[in-house]
Amino acid sequence: MKSRTIHTDKGNGRSYPVGATVYPDGVNFSIYSRNANAVELLLFDDDDAKAPARIIPLNDQVNRTFYYWHVFVPGLKPGQLYGYRVYGPFAPDKGYRFDGHKVLIDPYAKALNFGKNYQREAAISPGDNCAHAVKSVVVDTSTFNWEDDYPLRYDYFESVIYELHVGGFTKHPTSGLATDIRGTFKGLIEKIPYLQSCGITAVELMPVQQFDEQDVPSPLVNYWGYNPISFFAPHMGYSSVKNPLGVLDEFRDMVKALHRAGIEVLLDVVFNHTAEGGHEGPTFSLRGLENETYYILEKDKSKYANYSGTGNSLNANRSVVRRMILDCLRYWVMEMHVDGFRFDLASVLSRDEEGRPLQNPPTLLSIESIPEIAHAKIIAEAWDAAGLYQVGSFAGNRWAEWNGHYRDDVRRFVRGDDAFVPRIASRILGSPDIYPESMLGPSRSINFVTCHDGFTLNDLVSYNHKHNQANLEDNCDGLDENCSWNCGVEGDTDDPQIEALRIRQIKNFMTILMISQGTPMILMGDEIRRTQAGNNNAYCQDNELSWFNWDNLGQNSALQRYVKLLIEFVQDRKLFSQENALIIGEHHEKAHLLWHGVRLGQPDWSDDSHSLAFTLHFPEYGEKLHIMLNLFWEPLTFELPPLPYGRRWIRIADTHLPAPEDIISLKTASESVNTIEESGYIVFDRSVVILMGQ
Repeated sequence: MKSRTIHTDKGNGRSYPVGATVYPDGVNFSIYSRNANAVELLLFDDDDAKAPARIIPLNDQVNRTFYYWHVFVPGLKPGQLYGYRVYGPFAPDKGYRFDGHKVLIDPYAKALNFGKNYQREAAISPGDNCAHAVKSVVVDTSTFNWEDDYPLRYDYFESVIYELHVGGFTKHPTSGLATDIRGTFKGLIEKIPYLQSCGITAVELMPVQQFDEQDVPSPLVNYWGYNPISFFAPHMGYSSVKNPLGVLDEFRDMVKALHRAGIEVLLDVVFNHTAEGGHEGPTFSLRGLENETYYILEKDKSKYANYSGTGNSLNANRSVVRRMILDCLRYWVMEMHVDGFRFDLASVLSRDEEGRPLQNPPTLLSIESIPEIAHAKIIAEAWDAAGLYQVGSFAGNRWAEWNGHYRDDVRRFVRGDDAFVPRIASRILGSPDIYPESMLGPSRSINFVTCHDGFTLNDLVSYNHKHNQANLEDNCDGLDENCSWNCGVEGDTDDPQIEALRIRQIKNFMTILMISQGTPMILMGDEIRRTQAGNNNAYCQDNELSWFNWDNLGQNSALQRYVKLLIEFVQDRKLFSQENALIIGEHHEKAHLLWHGVRLGQPDWSDDSHSLAFTLHFPEYGEKLHIMLNLFWEPLTFELPPLPYGRRWIRIADTHLPAPEDIISLKTASESVNTIEESGYIVFDRSVVILMGQ
């Protein structure tokens, strides 16, 4: 029998796990590059070092297995700064963009370090960028004490999601926090009692994957963070401890604290593109490792397909990229204990390497079947920036979806547009016209009126037009049509009648959102009239224009009280936490919902109708509600359904009434002042009323 060579030199390293893996006696490094000619591992002693302290060339005979380059370095510890130089052909017309002058980030790095001399431009300009480059950091995630932390595992139908920007939530001086923790994960911890008081069950954090704040024209900064340079590393800018290992502990402390408060943590993840941008963008990592593997290229391979609207599109269905995405999701769930994800422009992930939509996209189907994250929420923004709109037709069997139709139809109904009563009825039902064969129930429709992208709720009722001049793009950015109405005056006003109407419209939006079947999502600060002064694309406004102004909590305490009690009421009703579609029909013995107009049993579906009423009834739970929506500009008198002897209608909410009469706590629901004795109820113009049978 022929003898064979057995390789036992640990210094050669191993191809798996990918990234930097800590062992008791050193660190194993592994990265993927198919077409590289040579790879160097760079070790740094200082984040702003002009040159590496040590360069370890990787021998393609012993430090390469298939397309993975690897090496084991004894004696290294967590906190070690490192990077790569990868050499190969620079032939953009063939898809190759190797540049051995650039320090590259490890795509699997769990932490990054930005030196004080970091410059995005240095990753674009020719030549060595070592002194200005981002460095990867060796991390050991096994040492953190999670204590008794565990996933909360709320069902969608139990959830109220609050879309929150980690920096903007506490950065304003009115937050009352110490300067060093404003705008950080630690600062968010301090404000958890506020989230609890509002009845929030999940925070959806805008991107916390490390992003490039310099990815906008100076002097602006990238505020939103939809431009990742690392998928595994938390954003250093959100850490009060300015060292690359401290940010991991601070993030995990935040997750623990939120879980203890009964609040889930959902991450807004960006796997559709990176901050490397188009063909004139910087070389941070993927471009310099294996350009054509990681990105979808045009037929002219020197150009990038741009389905994200940001210059490039990740080639998500290539096997290496798919594995990276799956590994990343496992990491955030298993090692960082997050409860789920919202996928930005998720439809990009359904495109093949030529940009064509796939009927059964491997990456999306793989994500929903990862056993380690089977309990986690996965929510798709089911469209992309190139016209692919998949709301109601997204891949797979498990995904929830941001319901863009819900947003637009509710906005137009509340604005007073014609022909929207049938649509609003469908949205209230959980959009069965969009999800006609859903096995998952109406709660997979993530209902929202506002989100980070567009007007805040206050601005939706205060502006007819966008006002984005502060973005320095001549007001050409952002959507032109916002389905908004300024109630008679553009912007701020001292007119008490217009102010009263705006507050009423805000309450109308919130009420319709909360009484709809599906999972509600609220934008940070809408409950206290946070304004962006009409800017509907504040991605580059890291200032008071975007931040949560805590003084508004006092100025708009009545509105915040309304939203709080509305959430409390809805969360206590089985009627609004149904896994299955409601049964509709006057003659169905198990009907849950009956439609009405101003007259019982006579809904007006005509184009010029602006009103609708419906009765919800769950006798098994002893719950009966009658809800009236009048978005007409004159009062209307609605007939009320008769109740069995001994029962009566109690007014829970009327958006036309001033605070505190506009909504009551269930503790005071039996007070005679809220008892409706008549057979009809006058719903004033542009108002919504909730009655409860008692």
